[in-house]
Amino acid sequence: MDLARTEVAPGKGRTKALKGGAARLGLIAVPVAFFALFFAYPVAAIVARGLKVDGVWQFGRLWDVLGQSDIRHVLWFTTWQALASTALTLLLALPGAYVFARFDFPGKQVLRAVVTVPFVLPTVVVGTAFLALVGRGGLLDELWGVRLDTTVWAILLAHVFFNYAVVVRTVGGLWSQLDPRQEEAARMLGASPLKAWRQVTLPALAPAVAAAALMVFLFTFTSFGVVQILGGPTFSTLEVEIYRQTSEIFDLSTAAVLTIIQFLAVACILAVHAWTVRRRESALRLVDASVTARRPRGAGQWALLAGVLAVIVVLLLLPLAVLVQRSLDAPDFGYYRALTSSDGGVFLVAPIEAIGNSLQYAVVATLIAVLIGGLAAAALTRRDAGRFVRGFDALLMLPLGVSAVTVGFGFLIALDEPPLDLRSTWILVPLAQALVGVPFVVRTMLPVLRAVDQRLREAASVLGASPWRVWREVDLPMVRRALLIAAGFAFAVSLGEFGATVFIARPDNPTLPVAVARLLGRAGELNYGQAMALSTVLMVVCAVALLVLERLRTDRTGEF
Repeated sequence: MDLARTEVAPGKGRTKALKGGAARLGLIAVPVAFFALFFAYPVAAIVARGLKVDGVWQFGRLWDVLGQSDIRHVLWFTTWQALASTALTLLLALPGAYVFARFDFPGKQVLRAVVTVPFVLPTVVVGTAFLALVGRGGLLDELWGVRLDTTVWAILLAHVFFNYAVVVRTVGGLWSQLDPRQEEAARMLGASPLKAWRQVTLPALAPAVAAAALMVFLFTFTSFGVVQILGGPTFSTLEVEIYRQTSEIFDLSTAAVLTIIQFLAVACILAVHAWTVRRRESALRLVDASVTARRPRGAGQWALLAGVLAVIVVLLLLPLAVLVQRSLDAPDFGYYRALTSSDGGVFLVAPIEAIGNSLQYAVVATLIAVLIGGLAAAALTRRDAGRFVRGFDALLMLPLGVSAVTVGFGFLIALDEPPLDLRSTWILVPLAQALVGVPFVVRTMLPVLRAVDQRLREAASVLGASPWRVWREVDLPMVRRALLIAAGFAFAVSLGEFGATVFIARPDNPTLPVAVARLLGRAGELNYGQAMALSTVLMVVCAVALLVLERLRTDRTGEF
């Protein structure tokens, strides 16, 4: 009897392993195919188009491009402004992270959602908001005659505006779960408040601070819409230069070289980011965030809270308020009413149709992103995931950093022949938007899926449930709310995608960000006012989506 058991057990183990491997491959197959067809293939196509001459790779072009002084200046400015933006964001946002983590005050959850609104706003709207604040005829120009547009300060402040929430929610999310009694114990042993924070809290926060800094650096290193609008012809990042070389100069070889450089830089940043995230997940003992927050005590803490609120009002809310005010400058909502007509100059249709186009595209993109991201997150949750699956986790983040301009132009080049002749179809826009939405779906769902007790899945499997039924009856009820949040984030970022859709959105079906950029690109007060009105509409939609997501959240850890 014992011998029979010993002979059967290995067979059952091998069968279980084979089933687990098949399930894992089944889950990962669709996301891999999606990224291969709609990310890797278009990027590779545009690189090959730029570096291949008569079927021969011209790698010497790499050194030719890097030898140009103007390209070296672009590389230097891209890196410099990303470092400066990251440092300034950390300086202004870390106090906010502490306030949201440790203080309890009225309106905190609403304010948390408000702080997150800039992050999901399209970069073209961020640029428009700051243009209304610091540009020609803006608030600062009217009050004090100060203009910051076409200066590096406008770019840096806009990047802080955009990335403030990254630091507050990533660092603050961990900070709220650190046990404050550890720091209190150090102070009881004679350490000063600064020394206790430096030796106890700061080492625990270091991985989260590093992860937030790397993400801010990544977003500012690949900045496009903000620099395009606020930098003018004076400043150019890699992303802006790729767009210029592709669409204005038509020098695909230079654009291909810049794409390779950006790809390598982003890959290094994401590799370091993945390492910091693993450290944050494995090295700490955390407590419930709900027990660590308390009302401010003493003049110092109230002053800190007031200072953080002042920064939020001036840096985050004021640009959005000026944007709304500029959209209402014309009497009787004139700029909004003008959106309903077309003069045939900027658009083939009335600008207001961009709202419906964007909503339809974003809904389809959200469905795609939830499907692809959900399957990827389910595969990454499995404890027996191999190196290939873990490596795919890092690859999922690449669309956030690799040139969206390259992806968009690559769509036009690569997807123009059967069986993937999609260039004349509407589906190109949702596909490009879904590429940006998938990482948010994965990052939102993965922590929740990993928190599901593995023994529940194993028990369901032992009782004969198929992998699909295990997912439907064990995982789905526990992650349904996270799935809705992931869908909301995917919808918001899809709605605002600009870098790729600027190439592939058809003139008779423009999206909101593309419509705003085209209006800003034409002279005239009416065009400027309509751009402000469309930007306001887009901002309101994103803000409503974020407020709904905040109500859906079951935890208050601050993670996206």
